Amino acid sequence: MTSLEIRASTSLAAIFGLRLLGMFIILPVFALYAAGLPGWDKTWIGVALGAYGLTQAVLQTPFGWTSDRIGRKPVMYAGLAMFAIGSFVCASSTGVLGIVLGRVLQGAGAISSVALAMAADLTRDSQRTKAMAIIGMTIGMMFALSFVISPILAGTIGVPGIFALTGILALIAVAVVAFVVPDAPQVRHAERVKLLAVLANSELARLNVGIFALHAILMAMFVVVPFSLADAGLAGKDHWQLYLGVFGGSIVLMVPVVKSGRADAKSRVVFLGAVSLLCIALLMLALLQQSLWGLAASLLVFFTAFNILEAKLPALVSQLAPPSAKGSATGVYASVQYFGTFVGGALGGVISQHFGGVTVLWSCLGLALVWWVAALGMGQIRIKK
Repeated sequence: MTSLEIRASTSLAAIFGLRLLGMFIILPVFALYAAGLPGWDKTWIGVALGAYGLTQAVLQTPFGWTSDRIGRKPVMYAGLAMFAIGSFVCASSTGVLGIVLGRVLQGAGAISSVALAMAADLTRDSQRTKAMAIIGMTIGMMFALSFVISPILAGTIGVPGIFALTGILALIAVAVVAFVVPDAPQVRHAERVKLLAVLANSELARLNVGIFALHAILMAMFVVVPFSLADAGLAGKDHWQLYLGVFGGSIVLMVPVVKSGRADAKSRVVFLGAVSLLCIALLMLALLQQSLWGLAASLLVFFTAFNILEAKLPALVSQLAPPSAKGSATGVYASVQYFGTFVGGALGGVISQHFGGVTVLWSCLGLALVWWVAALGMGQIRIKK
C-alpha cells in the first residue's frame, strides 16, 4: 500500500471505530438502565435499540447517492453532526420519547456507505481488500472493547454519561475527517450512473444478498449465544473474556487469508471458502451446545469467516460498482446490511421465544446455505493493479 492508501485506510478506520464504539458501547447496559426508569417496558426498550438500525437502513442509500453528487466529506460532516446531536439528546433525556427521538437522530447519521465509498476512491483495486480488512478489524476491536468497558463506564459516569461520550467521540470523528482523511476525487456529472442501474446489477445484488444474510445471522445468533454460554457453565460476567479471546484469535487467522486473496484466481476461491466456513461454524454451534470448549471453537470459526467476509464484501462491491456510482452502490449495500441486522434480531427473538434457541441456529444455517448457493453463480473477480 502507498502512504496515501495507508493514511486513508487508517483514518477512515478511525472514523468507523469512533462512531461504532459509540454505537456498541450502549448495548450491554441500556436495557437494565431503561428498565429502572418510569414509563419503560421491554417493548419500548426494543424500539429504542431498533430505531437506530431502521433509520440507518432507510438513509444509507440516499446519503451514498448524495455523496456521488456533492462529494464525500460534506455528507460525512452532516452525518456525524446528526449522530452527535442524537447522542446529546439521549444523554439529556430519561423519558421514552426523548431517548427514542435521540436514537432516531443517531441513526440518521448514516455515513457508513459514504466512508466505504471514500475508501474505494482512495485505494487501488489490488489494495482495497487490505483497506477493508483494516476497517473490519477496527470494527471487531471496537465491538470487543465496548463489551469490556461498558459496564465499567456505566458504574462511573452512568448511561447518560455514556451517551454524552458517544457525542464527543462523533465530534472527534468530525475533526479526523477534516484534518486527517485525504480528499477524494470528485466525479464529473457526465460520468454519473443512475441508481436504477446499480440496483439492476446482478453481481452487486448477489453481494447484497450476502451482507443481508451475514448480519441477519450475526444478530439472530447473539439472541441465543449468551444463553448457550451460560447453560454451558460460563457466568455472564465472564462472557467478555471469551469474546475477547475469540475476536483476537479470529483476527490472527483472517490476516493471512486476506493477504492471499489478491490474485484473480484465488479471490473467488477465498470468498466461497469463507461462506463455506460460515456454514461449518453454524453447524458446529447447533451441535455443540452442551460444551463450553465446543462453543468457543465454533465462535472462533464463525468470527474468522465473519471477519474475512466483512473485508471481502465491501471490497468486491467497490470493485464491481461503476466508478461514478460507488456511493450509490455502497449505500444500497449498507442499507441492506442494517436491514439484515434488524430482521435477524427481530426474527431471532421470535423463533427463540416460540421454538427454542437451537432452532434459531438451524435457521441461520439454512440462510447461510442459501447464500452459498447464490454465491456459486458469481463471476470471476478481476482485480486491477
